[in-house]
Amino acid sequence: MNTGKPRNFTRRKSCFITKNNITYIDYKDIELLSKFMGNNNKILPARTTGTNPKYQRLIAKNIKRAQIMGLLRYSR
Repeated sequence: MNTGKPRNFTRRKSCFITKNNITYIDYKDIELLSKFMGNNNKILPARTTGTNPKYQRLIAKNIKRAQIMGLLRYSR
């Protein structure tokens, strides 16, 4: 029963943290945290980066800590 409409299959993104076996996310690791920030210094959502919810919460918490400490810029 083909209706003639093509199906749009979106490929599921893999989690960067689990793929690279990162065991600890630290607020001082600016290089890692900057991968999860956009051009306007905002935290990218999990649907864009493909991270698991557990790691997305850790990343967001550590980005906010780094911003408070002055290691990362705030969003404008």
